[in-house]
Amino acid sequence: MSVLATIGVLALLITVHELGHFLAARLQGIYANRFSIGFGPVVLKYQGTKTEYALRAFPLGGFVGFPDDDPDSDIAPDDPNLLRNRPIADRAIVISAGVIANLVFAYAVLVSQFGIVGIPDSFNYQAGILIPQVVGDNSAAAVAGLQAGDIVLRADDLVFAGTQNNVQGLVDKISTAPQQAIELEVQRGQERLKLVVTPDLTADGQGRIGVQLAPNGSVTYRRPHGLGEMFSLAATQFQDMLFRVVKGFQMLITNFKEMASQVASPVKIVEWGANIADADSGNLFFFAAFVSINLAVVNILPLPALDGGQLVFLFIEMLRGRPVPSQIQEGVMQTGFLLLMGLGLFLIVRDTAQLPVVQQFFQ
Repeated sequence: MSVLATIGVLALLITVHELGHFLAARLQGIYANRFSIGFGPVVLKYQGTKTEYALRAFPLGGFVGFPDDDPDSDIAPDDPNLLRNRPIADRAIVISAGVIANLVFAYAVLVSQFGIVGIPDSFNYQAGILIPQVVGDNSAAAVAGLQAGDIVLRADDLVFAGTQNNVQGLVDKISTAPQQAIELEVQRGQERLKLVVTPDLTADGQGRIGVQLAPNGSVTYRRPHGLGEMFSLAATQFQDMLFRVVKGFQMLITNFKEMASQVASPVKIVEWGANIADADSGNLFFFAAFVSINLAVVNILPLPALDGGQLVFLFIEMLRGRPVPSQIQEGVMQTGFLLLMGLGLFLIVRDTAQLPVVQQFFQ
């Protein structure tokens, strides 16, 4: 059920993004004749009075179609309500509306989290340290056999009782032992395992194994003291999430070789979300907000086939005083789309092969 819930969250986020584009066009009177979730062959379709709504076979995104690019459209080429005939500002609103929708949705989800689940009041610490995610295929943690959902009970002679300093204790242990074997005692479901991990040596001379760490235990929630507290806390958490996401992309760009293995496909995101939901279903709100912000930041990057790439063409048009030739735009966008789809399929295959159930099947 947690997997289905996570897939539902991702589908909702894609729908929110495309709905942002669609509503921004329709509210300005701009024609939009297609609204699709996914790519490839149509699975389900509904023809409205002005728009075809479709669910397609490959759920790697979605798109809003405009009659500007439809050779069968009976709309006059000079119709002022075609997207290409609108001023740059109108087109920029349509293109950027998906990103804005995801950011607004993320904030609304955080507000809902505090209103429905409550506000974290205290944490009941239990023995061990939770590993929510193993980062990177070739990281020291992955090589040692650590998996998302594992609970580290001991590292050499350091035993992690139910205290608040557990995570920092393990971080210190790892960072001060680069290229030195550390024996871990790990709880995985009903099993207790002994694994040996050897931290990688980082550029600053410290050890790293490539995992996220979190306290093991459960949160006690309280009801919010009015709407003001809900909106204020949501704004603070939203700002913190946005900063961390942007910082992560900056690190990916500036240190691509080391960070590239952390780029995840929808398969890995679903696995991560399912683990979060298994630990605490209320965390699905956090997961939805975090992924929605990621989706917004990814789409605003100035890359072909993304919203940011289209905004670059609008900026060039503003500087030149006339649009970039349509043949060039189409060539760049189609090439970018094929590259992104290829990357997406590669990541899906890679992350699917790393799923524990798949690895057990081939053992």
